[in-house]
Amino acid sequence: MRVFAGDCTVRFDDGDDERRQRGHVVVVCKPDRTTLVHDESGYQPVAWLTRPDDLTVADDGGAGGLRVVARDGERRLAVESHAVAGRATLPVSPAGVPVGEAPPDHPEAAGPLVRVDGAVVALDSGARYPLVAGATTLDDACPDCGLPLMRAERGAAFDVCVDRACESLDDAVRARFDGVWTCPDCGDPLRVIRRRGRLLAGCDAYPDCETAFSIPAGVVADDCDCGLPVFETATGRRCLDGTCGSFDHRA
Repeated sequence: MRVFAGDCTVRFDDGDDERRQRGHVVVVCKPDRTTLVHDESGYQPVAWLTRPDDLTVADDGGAGGLRVVARDGERRLAVESHAVAGRATLPVSPAGVPVGEAPPDHPEAAGPLVRVDGAVVALDSGARYPLVAGATTLDDACPDCGLPLMRAERGAAFDVCVDRACESLDDAVRARFDGVWTCPDCGDPLRVIRRRGRLLAGCDAYPDCETAFSIPAGVVADDCDCGLPVFETATGRRCLDGTCGSFDHRA
């Protein structure tokens, strides 16, 4: 992140109107090119562009040699300094809920671990481990690599490593439910497969029988009249076949 402070003229043009301001301000340029200009009051910047298409910073290192131009379509934010009070380039990372520390001998992760945007992120190395939908992180560490475990429900509750290369949720679900349920259309076993990015219970007779059901985030709680399992999910009970006419989805 680049940060500049000084006496600056700020121009913001949205294509219909141009606003011009001058003052002693702080200019923040984030790694995603978001540009913010702050003055002494309040939390809201006096001018900003969020993730603009283009950002140019011209800085000759002199007392007044700073010019920042951000463009996003017809919108343009330009900051030109008259005198620079300070400048710095600072390391930044995502900020999230702490979930532990990476083991010191881990080949990828380093430093504190946080949960942010559906992933566990190592702050010092930037290693990122996406969590499966609906998963919660646990205090327990993986016995193999030392990263946190996550708990995910796919027919049952599984505690697996957040690093899918270390331990696969698909493999755990497959070991528990592969071939356990029967295809309602042809009677062949339903296999646990991943197709087009989704974890499915798909008919073993594929492609002759294309029956497949997405395995929901929940645990098996009962049997449906159609012969498939009923799942207890965060939104209530449902049959593995979400369109099943034998099951009252309002129950």
